[in-house]
Amino acid sequence: MEENVTGSNKQRDELNEKLRSNKPTYGVTLYGGSCAGVEIAANWGLDFAFIDAEHTPVNIDSHMEKLVLAARVGGIAPLVRVRGTNEWDIRKTLEIGAAGVIIPQVGSAAEARQIVRAAKFPPLGRRGGDGSVRSAGFAGPGFQWSSYMESENNNTLVIPMAESYEFFDNIDEILDVEGIDVINFGPADYSISRRISIDYSMSNPEVNDKLDELIEKCHARGIKVMAPCIPPDKDSAQRLAKKGVDMIIMGNDIMFLNQGFRAVRAALDG
Repeated sequence: MEENVTGSNKQRDELNEKLRSNKPTYGVTLYGGSCAGVEIAANWGLDFAFIDAEHTPVNIDSHMEKLVLAARVGGIAPLVRVRGTNEWDIRKTLEIGAAGVIIPQVGSAAEARQIVRAAKFPPLGRRGGDGSVRSAGFAGPGFQWSSYMESENNNTLVIPMAESYEFFDNIDEILDVEGIDVINFGPADYSISRRISIDYSMSNPEVNDKLDELIEKCHARGIKVMAPCIPPDKDSAQRLAKKGVDMIIMGNDIMFLNQGFRAVRAALDG
């Protein structure tokens, strides 16, 4: 009987295959808490769904499980942004079947180690284990603890966010923490921390320079980089890919709703 070591996380494996081949990947952020939004993103062939639980009422509970399942059934890798470095949020997110976990407001190597401790099994971390979860295939046919833990360590994406001046003050120490797979750059919160103008397009020279620094230092360590693409058009996406951004976030569901209703308002006013 074929050994079940990953809980059939096909979307995660496909995303990792592209990242390891140094191909740019594309996704969208989802704030609305709607399974339909996740499924629509999957229908249009995006690589990952960035499901938010930091700025929304969504928690790491049965509601989040539905969103993760919608992604997996639809064929898009679910990445969940949790509320912080809480060990239980990180572990439960991965156990319900997320391809990776995104952690906001990381500013020190100690916080990075705390994240890896929660997300990775020994020897990288101290993640608690239970076979009766989706990530373990519910201990089904062919389940083996050793293979399961090795697969989770190798394939689950741990994604701290670089979104403050504190992160960049401590960037080398943070990136040297073993077990980090991707860094997500947050230009808005970085700008807020520096009290400079907020611009997701990263036209501010300081913000643009920080992204360049992040890409250079991450790639030197084999770590991938995620960043938002605003406006989410062809030229902006190509610019980020040329810079070396590996995971490009092509806008979000609230933005798309606003664009649609703006068009409706313009039609009515016209």
